[in-house]
Amino acid sequence: MTVRLMSDRELTRFEVLRDLDRQRLTITAATELLGLERRQVFRLLKVYRAEGAAGLISKRRGRPSNRTTPLALRTEALRIVRERYWDFGPTLAAEKLGELHGIALGRETLRKWMMADGLWLDRKQRRKRVHQPRGRRECVGELVQIDGCEHWWFEDRGPQCTLLVFVDDATSRLMHLQFVESESTFAYFQATRAYLEAWGKPVAFYSDKHGVFRVNHEGALGGDGMTQFGRALDALNIDIICANSSQAKGRVERAHKTLQDRLVKELRLAGVRTLAEGNALLPAFMADYNRRFAKPPANAKDLHRPLYAGDDLEDAFAWKEERTVSQALTLQYDKVVFVLMPSEQAKAAIGKRVTVLDYPDGRLSIRYKGVELAYRTIDKLRQVSQADIVENKRLGAALAFIREQQLARAETRSRKAPRRRDQGDARLFKVG
Repeated sequence: MTVRLMSDRELTRFEVLRDLDRQRLTITAATELLGLERRQVFRLLKVYRAEGAAGLISKRRGRPSNRTTPLALRTEALRIVRERYWDFGPTLAAEKLGELHGIALGRETLRKWMMADGLWLDRKQRRKRVHQPRGRRECVGELVQIDGCEHWWFEDRGPQCTLLVFVDDATSRLMHLQFVESESTFAYFQATRAYLEAWGKPVAFYSDKHGVFRVNHEGALGGDGMTQFGRALDALNIDIICANSSQAKGRVERAHKTLQDRLVKELRLAGVRTLAEGNALLPAFMADYNRRFAKPPANAKDLHRPLYAGDDLEDAFAWKEERTVSQALTLQYDKVVFVLMPSEQAKAAIGKRVTVLDYPDGRLSIRYKGVELAYRTIDKLRQVSQADIVENKRLGAALAFIREQQLARAETRSRKAPRRRDQGDARLFKVG
């Protein structure tokens, strides 16, 4: 029974010491077999002769370690994790326990506890993913990955929205985050302008094949092959490259997963409910994120270029379309009829193409050969019919209008609805 409880090392010591005691081995051979000094071998031999094989078993076996965490601390930590951080990973949960609850634990210790209680799965139990790594760019500002992530960022406290993410390829640093209603051209206009004002112009942006970045219509032969966003970047001498797959822009995709974990929980802890409140929290979150996860670049040179005096961001980040001016000095844009005020420049534009500039803040400008033309509107065709085609940049306004029309129709129908037979004159049912 005693021999079965011994470890392999203890069994080896038992066999060597038994042969040494029976003089089948010399002390020199025993020290070589056990890898011990002569003094230690003689000490073990003395214990063996006094207690037998049981004397070679470690006295610490079955006893708790002197460094064992108190059971009460373990119970309290797991209770807090189960109640407040049930979907946190061990690393983030350990950080919050230390920051908010004064419980200092190593992430590996907490990981083992959470796995033992079924709050976390071992990596072997999770599905393995295959990644094909691509080397980072060497310098900051050489390549900036951009993407939008639609998610319930505020959970059930606020609306579903999109987070626009700008990640530097060389460092994995978050360069800019912004909550917007949807992934539209105007949203990217505003976010990219904020990025350029903060950091300068990168060499290139790296995106997916979203319609904001790439003309996806089959057989689209007209125009210059650029989207509105591509035209804006071209005017500022910034290139845009579209990735062929999600894996190709893996840094921003992996950032999405981290943000959907950490940022959602930070927003929850802060009680954020609106896009404005979320955008106000983002700078502090980015600073903490970059401190933890950003990598140093291989080359310290920053390839961002400064904005020059000729870089007109307001003009660049405007939706631009061309229209032909009629003999009556009218044109139509976005279901609105515009009448140009009579002037020499406006008359010269009759039959010619003018440019309509639609700014993100709602302002409109009509230009002919760089000269702004005065105008007024006479007809607003805002109705949205069934199966109507609506541009992505106008989707929010179209939905708001549809909702107003539905409420108005419902109110009209309720007033015109005939009475049911059981809804006769109340006087016929008067009691008492």
